[in-house]
Amino acid sequence: MVIEYRTVYEAGRGEVVEKKSRFIADVVHVESEEEALDFIESIRKKYWDARHHCFAYSIGTERPVLRFSDDGEPSGTAGKPILEVLTGEKLCNSLIIVTRYFGGTLLGTGGLVRAYTASAQEGVKDAIIVDKKLAGRLLVTCDYTWVGKLQYMAAQSGYETLSSDYSDVVRTELLVPVEEIGGFTKKLAEATAGQVVPEDLGRIYYAVPEGICVTFES
Repeated sequence: MVIEYRTVYEAGRGEVVEKKSRFIADVVHVESEEEALDFIESIRKKYWDARHHCFAYSIGTERPVLRFSDDGEPSGTAGKPILEVLTGEKLCNSLIIVTRYFGGTLLGTGGLVRAYTASAQEGVKDAIIVDKKLAGRLLVTCDYTWVGKLQYMAAQSGYETLSSDYSDVVRTELLVPVEEIGGFTKKLAEATAGQVVPEDLGRIYYAVPEGICVTFES
């Protein structure tokens, strides 16, 4: 599992008009090639009267599968520029499809590259992009003596709290980046004279779009 990767959290849409040709970009999150192809087909049906539906997608995080299509445009003028936007933004598990309504005027290869690039960029700008980070779900159980110390340490490190239960003891579930688990566990033990040792509940990805913590299985 990679420690961190970027992807689309909420879909985006952008549009560019060049010499009366409309270029409509849809940017979405996809988890598989099948899902990507299904979305492409849905766009073909939605814009059934458009001339071209050019796309690029990246599936996977460690060795991503990269695919693109010019869909009838001159070779290298559509799919590849869209893919370069995708990889330039370092987006994984993401698809950009640009639909073109022909305006009656030929744009030339340079014009097509610029238009497909610009529309893809507009779609990405409209989307919400997140950095998914791999974290450990650590359950910290302690008595009220150590609550202040725990909260201070978590706040200082910027750890997200998934849940807190205050009963006979305090149970707090924290998200700690995987590379910091060892250091946090050691510091917590030192700060509590070895009385508080977190329980590792496993790994999960998380992101904080618009200031709200969200967790993901992958």
